[in-house]
Order: sequence, then C-alpha cells, then structure tokens
Amino acid sequence: MIGQKIQELRKGKRMSLSEVAEQAGVAKSYLSSIERGIQSNPSIQFMEKIGKVLGVTVNELLMNQSDQAIREQLDDEWLRLAEEAMRSGISKEEFKEFVEFNKWKKTH
Repeated sequence: MIGQKIQELRKGKRMSLSEVAEQAGVAKSYLSSIERGIQSNPSIQFMEKIGKVLGVTVNELLMNQSDQAIREQLDDEWLRLAEEAMRSGISKEEFKEFVEFNKWKKTH
C-alpha cells in the first residue's frame, strides 16, 4: 500500500523513479521494489527522504484513502466541538462509549 501511494505521488509530480531515488539519496532498485510491493516495510528514514522529495509527510504516506477522506471531513466545526468536549472534562473513553451507544441505538 505504501509503495502504491509513493508511485501515485511520484507519477503525479511527473517524476521518474531515477529522479526520486537520486534526489532522496536512496537506491533506485530499493525504491522500485517498494513501489512494486516486493518490499513492503520501508524504514521511517526511507519514508522521510522520499516524502521530502514528493512534498508529503510520513503520516501522509502512511494514511490510506479512507483515513484521508475522514481527515478532510474534520472541518473547523468538528475540531471546535472536540476541543469543547475535552475542555468540559469528557474523557476519550466516555466519548467512545457515547459513539458506541449511538451506533447501537441506530440498529435497534
């Protein structure tokens, strides 16, 4: 999955495998094996180097599409609501229980 994301970002920037590898200071063969899924667990250092060249963070490389869609939906209003809940003393566990209860309520 990380390899596919790297490849999509690289192609989106119209960069060759060689260009990215050279600018990141990594082996072209290793980058190729990551993109093709032969190697699937690159180091953080590798991802930082590649991310810098592609203009993204390590978190963005690790995020899948559904995570990205959720993050895009977290507009300012949702963030303010979460901040307000935290200030009012609601714990993460209490909030999780509330969410689970609402899921259960919708199905019953």
